[in-house]
This record gives sequence, C-alpha cells and structure tokens, in this order.
Amino acid sequence: MRQIIKHIPNGITCLNLFAGCLSCVAALNGMYQAVVLCLAFSAVFDFLDGMSARLLNAYSPLGKELDSLADMVSFGLAPGLLVYHLYGTMPMPAWLSGYAMYVPYLAFLIPVFSALRLAKFNIDDRQTSSFIGLPTPANAIFFVGLAFLMIRYREAVNVYMLTAIVILFSYLLVSEIPMFSLKVKNWSWKGARAQYMLLIFSLFCLFIFGIGGLAVAILIYVIMALFEQMAGTKL
Repeated sequence: MRQIIKHIPNGITCLNLFAGCLSCVAALNGMYQAVVLCLAFSAVFDFLDGMSARLLNAYSPLGKELDSLADMVSFGLAPGLLVYHLYGTMPMPAWLSGYAMYVPYLAFLIPVFSALRLAKFNIDDRQTSSFIGLPTPANAIFFVGLAFLMIRYREAVNVYMLTAIVILFSYLLVSEIPMFSLKVKNWSWKGARAQYMLLIFSLFCLFIFGIGGLAVAILIYVIMALFEQMAGTKL
C-alpha cells in the first residue's frame, strides 16, 4: 500500500506531462483555445503533485526529476511550438525573404532556456521560498496570452517585436532577478501583499483584454519583481 501511495504524486506529474503533450499538438495546429485549456490542466497538476507529495510525505529523487521533465514539455516546449506557429502566420520583411523558413526556429529559444531554467532550479538552494529568474509556468502563461493579444491587435506586433520579446523572456528565465513566489503561505494582506496586488491587477487585465490579459499580468509580475529589487524592499 505504501508503494502505491508513494507514486501518487508521480502519477499526477504524468498527467501534467500528458496535458503538456496535448498542448504541443494544439499549438502546432493553431488551436489556441485548446492550448489555454491544456496549459490550465498542466498548471493544476503541477500544483497538485507538489501538494500531494507534502501531504503524503512522498518526496523522492524520481519525483523531482520527473517534475522537471514534465514542466519542460508543458511550460517549455509547448509555448515554443506556439510561438513557432505564430511566426508562421506573420508576414516576413522583404530582406528576409530568402531566410523566411528559418526565422520561426527562433521560437525554440524558449524551450532551450526553459531547460536551463529548470536545471538551474534543481541545483539552486536559494529557490526554496522564492524564485531567481522567471518561473517556466509564468513564461508559458505569458506567451499564451501574447498569442491572443496578437490575434486581437494583429497589426501591432511584427516579426522584429516578437523576436525581441522571445529573446527578452528567454533571458528572464535564467536571469538573477529575484521573483516572489505566487504560492500564498500566509493569507493575511500583510503576509501576501504582493500576491494579492498581482491577483487584483490580473483580474483587471483579464477583464480588459480577455485571455490576452494573461500576458499583461505576467509583465506586471516582472515589473513588480524589478521594483522590489531596485527598492530593496518587499511590496
């Protein structure tokens, strides 16, 4: 019985991985709503596997490695494939006409740097209660939201801007910028002020921009983290 209980968190992690695989298929086919749904399932399973491991006292080296591999697919490869598809829908500048087929491969900077981020997280003892660099789930949420913003404001984003965004967020994944955890341990306003502020901003963004508001919310998250770093104090 104990052996079965021990593998419950790993089973939940595998559900995260399965949802991530479905998200990859949806991304390649331009099924953006399906990507959102699969990403939501991945995020829920990613939360539940850790919670179940704590409740059941079922931590294991296998679970730790499996969690990173699942996150790599769900929050690394899937958003990379989504951006790859986005590149394919955009007009290319005339001077890039001879290289247009190669430009979408820039999207794979996302899974590459996501892998580096996850590997760094696994060996970094500083990231027990907060993060150093943008977490991969937040990065994936940003690019899903960006896809919907690009649909809504099609003329506002070109190849240059998308490439700049990909490079910037790839850097944020492995940066040394402290990022507060999105998990709430103290439910009081004083104990989780930053998380509550972000939640309020996020709900406002979703109301204004729909699913595209996810990208704006993650951008606010990054700005809040940068403000904390520059001010030298927590929000």
